[in-house]
Amino acid sequence: MDIFNQEVSLRKLFQAIYSSGTEDELQQVIDKHPEAFKNENWHPLGNNPSNYGVIENQQSNPIAALIEKLTNSIDAILTKKCLEADINPKDEEAPRSMEEALDQFFPDASHWDLSSFRKAQSESLQIIADGPRKKSSLIIYDDGEGQHPKDFKDTFLSLLKGNKNEIHFVQGKYNMGGSGAIVFCGKKGYQLIGSRKFDKTGEFGFTLIREHPLTKEEKITKKNTWYEYFQINGVIPSFEIEKLDLGLHNRWFETGTVIKLYSYDLPSGSRSVISRDLNQSINEYLFQPALPILTVDTKERYPDDRNLERPLYGLKRRLEQDDSKYIEDYFSETYSDELFGDKGVAKVTCYIFKNKIDDKSAKETKDTIRREFFKNNMSVLFSVNGQVHGHYTSEFIVRSLQMNMLRHHLIIHVDCTNMDIDFRNKLFMASRDRLKDGEETRSLREFLSKKLKANERLKEIFKRRKQIGSLDQTDTKELLRSITKDLPLNDELRKLISDTLKLDKIKDNNKPKHKTGDKKDKKEKESFNPNRFPTNFKLKLPEKGGIKAVNIPRGSEKRILFDTDVENNYFDRVDEPGELKIALAQQGSKKDGPPNPKPEPNEVEEVFNIVTSSPKDGKIRISLTPNRMVNVGDNIPLKVTLTGPGKDFEEIFWAKITEPEKPKQPLKKKQIDNEDLGIPELITVYENKRDGSLSWEEVADFISDDFNYYTVMYPQAKGESELEKVFINMESNVFKSFLSKYKNPNEHQFTYSENKYKSAVYFHTLFLYAITKKRGFEISKPVDGMNSKEVIDIGEYLRDVFDHYYSTFLLNFGGMEEMMMGVVD
Repeated sequence: MDIFNQEVSLRKLFQAIYSSGTEDELQQVIDKHPEAFKNENWHPLGNNPSNYGVIENQQSNPIAALIEKLTNSIDAILTKKCLEADINPKDEEAPRSMEEALDQFFPDASHWDLSSFRKAQSESLQIIADGPRKKSSLIIYDDGEGQHPKDFKDTFLSLLKGNKNEIHFVQGKYNMGGSGAIVFCGKKGYQLIGSRKFDKTGEFGFTLIREHPLTKEEKITKKNTWYEYFQINGVIPSFEIEKLDLGLHNRWFETGTVIKLYSYDLPSGSRSVISRDLNQSINEYLFQPALPILTVDTKERYPDDRNLERPLYGLKRRLEQDDSKYIEDYFSETYSDELFGDKGVAKVTCYIFKNKIDDKSAKETKDTIRREFFKNNMSVLFSVNGQVHGHYTSEFIVRSLQMNMLRHHLIIHVDCTNMDIDFRNKLFMASRDRLKDGEETRSLREFLSKKLKANERLKEIFKRRKQIGSLDQTDTKELLRSITKDLPLNDELRKLISDTLKLDKIKDNNKPKHKTGDKKDKKEKESFNPNRFPTNFKLKLPEKGGIKAVNIPRGSEKRILFDTDVENNYFDRVDEPGELKIALAQQGSKKDGPPNPKPEPNEVEEVFNIVTSSPKDGKIRISLTPNRMVNVGDNIPLKVTLTGPGKDFEEIFWAKITEPEKPKQPLKKKQIDNEDLGIPELITVYENKRDGSLSWEEVADFISDDFNYYTVMYPQAKGESELEKVFINMESNVFKSFLSKYKNPNEHQFTYSENKYKSAVYFHTLFLYAITKKRGFEISKPVDGMNSKEVIDIGEYLRDVFDHYYSTFLLNFGGMEEMMMGVVD
């Protein structure tokens, strides 16, 4: 007898569907019960037979689509808490933001930073692996609001209804994001949904979603298929339950929602133990989730793994944990700027990874960091309410910031939550997984590039990293002067080098370098002992007549410093962070300045664009730029408040708007000739360090990659426009092979061979770099474990070319003979 016709048929049918580990097993269940799954019981999702385009044109990768399921679960849990508090989520007394909802409904959320509390809370939202390792299915469970079976069509199975548009404390609004994962469910799009209302009223309902299998006739008459859901005689199937054993970790299912994604198409880098690899990917996309999530694998799948359940709580906490062995430093700047709309604010945090950790080499460290933190090739993360909505790759660090040395060691997080909603909506696609290519996005990129390039702490770290590979090689430079002087550079070649590489004139490195800071500075820095909370806050401005004031030219940025004694991460830490508030001070106090002829503005954002930086060794910096609403002569009273537990610190001063600064006269360009032509620094490298050269190990640390017998050269660039250094391996297999044509080379032959090798590699690197850049080629390569490519800089591409057969061909082709004869003789 068909189980569909038995008294407990619906319960058994659900259990047969749920226990199927793959879409093939599920298809067998469906094929066994044709009466239940006849065509009449399948209906278009969203009641729209043209839903293919809506569902297919959402998230572009399976991890981003999975994130939408998790954010829906977070929304459901917060909504349940609101309903349990007898508050209508759409009423005015409901929380106005996700942060307010957490404060109101989870007053002990700060305890989640402790592993035991985090683990207990994470059991409310679980991701569980099922099926074979190479064809995993995923189960997502939450103990949230849940739905009555009769409401499925207007919630789980609807599209574009905007069910959450009036609820301010949840992430979703279009009611379609959850359907994006369907396209990654195997070949047939099978997804199971089961749910019961949180108050235990009503039955447990369930349905299946799939891609409609076109018949032969439909393949002729239809342009596209569609997605459909399962019901029986127009009704969502349901049955009574007290509780169900669904294989959840440490609990039975009683209320909430469970979703199963069959044969989910995970990227290859996330197909092993999901409590580790998938956990890391989700952490990247959920930079700071409202709730912790538990990832669970099973002993059946991985019998030898001892840690099959791991809670995740976002990348921010992984990066900022006190015992992090990966992070060298992190800091933030907060921007209040007209660009972000009315009172719009963006907070940008930079995380710099160490060049070497534990006993690993620089390359091993880089590879470990990439596996742990860059699984999805995201270097600049744009988030709203903790969920990443779009990203840049390391291309931004190379091209816009021109900090090539940090491209594998820098994550930048841009919090867009408090931007004006109109500006923010123009940045991101409705799928919430990528940026739009529009005017606002381009303006934001330009803004970030300008601000981060000017960030003193980022520049300091980059400069320190570059110094690892610096070396004075006066003799080598003299050799290159001789060669370049005799090079037949016609006007076109000269222009190619000067325009494309933008090289500076060779400078005399024998001059003593100016040392920044003196013994007094070092002593002060060493004696700074930060406190967890501030005990002082003082404005560093001269005082006259009891009034502190500063002149700010209209249209210019003015930096203002404050002394304090709080630790550097005070504004950024997860636990008990502080805040710097800037507001307009009330006039009429003893600190009044000259009267202001204009009516007083209401908000400081009406008169200034503001940048607030993290504390740095006892200093806090703010930058003020007058906007279009102010005039020369305006006097504006400002109050700056540093918050602390039980006590806030305040400083008041006046900002007087003065005449704009006169633009600087541009320097006249000097006519370029061969004698003035600058060239990249050539640095010779040997296995063991020699005078005037670097060792393999030193360069490997500098480039965070291998440098050995198989390496010919490594070009170091600034961005993609300026070649700064060329490291040439003087003990490479290529050079040794070239030298072997002499059985016992004399001094002249050895010097000649060295110079030919060095010059051939150097100048071919220079011209190939210039030509490749001039022609505008963009070079990319596949990313390991992902179905995508990443843009690589020209230097990395040329290094790979030289490490293979090109350099051997170059040395034996004979094209350098005539030029080298004159140099050596």
